[in-house]
Amino acid sequence: MDALFHAVSGWRWPIAVSMLFLLLVWESASPYFLFFLKKGKERVRHGGRNVFLGLFNGLVVAAVFVGLWAKMTDWTTAHGYGLLNLAGLPLWLHFAGAILLLDFWTYWWHRFNHTLPFLWRFHKVHHSDPFMDVTTANRFHLGEIVLSSLLRIPVLFLVGATLGELAVYETLLFANTQIHHANIGLSARADKILRIFVASPDMHKVHHSRWLSETNSNYTSLFSAWDRIFRSFKLRANPHEISFGLDDTDEPDQQTISGLFRMPTGKNNPPKST
Repeated sequence: MDALFHAVSGWRWPIAVSMLFLLLVWESASPYFLFFLKKGKERVRHGGRNVFLGLFNGLVVAAVFVGLWAKMTDWTTAHGYGLLNLAGLPLWLHFAGAILLLDFWTYWWHRFNHTLPFLWRFHKVHHSDPFMDVTTANRFHLGEIVLSSLLRIPVLFLVGATLGELAVYETLLFANTQIHHANIGLSARADKILRIFVASPDMHKVHHSRWLSETNSNYTSLFSAWDRIFRSFKLRANPHEISFGLDDTDEPDQQTISGLFRMPTGKNNPPKST
């Protein structure tokens, strides 16, 4: 584990918690959708379920996978394996290449989760939230987290990223993920400028739409260029008209913690665009 990993790791959780708090305040002061107007208890229950899933998944990743990622990155660095190491790049270019290649993989992993039935059965837990807000950034099934964490091991081998570079990427990724899931709205101009570089709130609202041709778009989680390059970019003229969630996951018992854990055993056909 390199010095960069230790430096970033020390700040990752404070950054995440601070952003969660600030975005919750923003959502409360100026919500984009009035999901929980005069429904404070319902909002707390909704957010509590999502944050619980995030904390549970985070503990599993920390206990099982961080050590495996460290072993792989240490080995590739020591032996010079991985695209970035074989290229013999200077440190700054190695760093930039790692961030780009890790995000390239994240884009395709997300897209595969929408097209492969086995992966969709887990990913639908994230899309089943009918009230998308900043806490939805934590709402993932353990099965999806375990699969993505396992696949990250060969990805790290192929890329040749260091553990510090991975930590920086994860910090940037989760920070932006919180922003574009939040129940907030930027001005049209600000959102347009932001989405030149990264996924914006208007972009990701479209991705969580019940309209399946929109669900199957805007897969990027950090750099928005991937959606343009691979022709999956889509916007809605009026995002206020978007309805979140999935039509087959609206029953109250499906929205409980136990229901979310059981969700992959139900109907699991991936969403086909119409």
